[in-house]
Amino acid sequence: MTREDIIAFAEESTSNSPGNLITEEAAVSPGCVGLRMYDPPVFAFGSPDDELYMQFKSPGIIGSHFLAPREWLPDVKTVIAFFLPFSDRVKSANAVNRDWPADEWLHGRYEGQIFLKDLAISIQNLISDAGYASLAPTYNERFKSGIESDKYTSNWSERHVAFACGLGTFSLSTGLITEKGVCGRFGSVLTKLDLPKDEKGYSGFLEYCIMCGACIKKCPVDAISGNVKQVHAIDQAKCIKCGVCVASCKFGAIIKE
Repeated sequence: MTREDIIAFAEESTSNSPGNLITEEAAVSPGCVGLRMYDPPVFAFGSPDDELYMQFKSPGIIGSHFLAPREWLPDVKTVIAFFLPFSDRVKSANAVNRDWPADEWLHGRYEGQIFLKDLAISIQNLISDAGYASLAPTYNERFKSGIESDKYTSNWSERHVAFACGLGTFSLSTGLITEKGVCGRFGSVLTKLDLPKDEKGYSGFLEYCIMCGACIKKCPVDAISGNVKQVHAIDQAKCIKCGVCVASCKFGAIIKE
């Protein structure tokens, strides 16, 4: 089992799986029938011993409740992070209305999450069936999420793990900027399979963000503070998760000023 085997499996699953298409039964509007939610994913393979995982336990980042890779899977050898970019149709639809998410975006959030879960578990099972214990933390029974200190948090963060593995850096809107943009969803799998690791092409957590402030201007509820010294510079009580902020990001390839 190689990196290439895993990537090819995920690309094939995304390109040909019926789960990546919106059926007539599920469509919230006729125009969404046949909608393809995701383009093929991009991957990064990281070390479970990256010092960032201990930093994530700091109160100002995630908190002590965050579980590092070895706390999920003893003897883990590789952390696999992947990003599923939304299709151009999903992204462009959400650039139309500033006040409410498009139907296509809602499908990406709901049915898209179902497909993401299926893909993560399929990758987990693919590697496990090859003889290497694997685990997708977000879909494990030990995963916990909820409100703590007035913020939504969890004991495993897909974005932070993707950052640690080398997939991209954060933006002012707290989205993660990857080579395929910022609009999409993240997943991860831990495995005892020892795979070659990627070198991170950055050192700072906001390195890819050009600080243009487009996301701040587009947020309909002024939830983004613009404090560049914080990763969590967003008021979660105000945020309505409509995706307008990431839809306005130049790296999201939607609204170009």
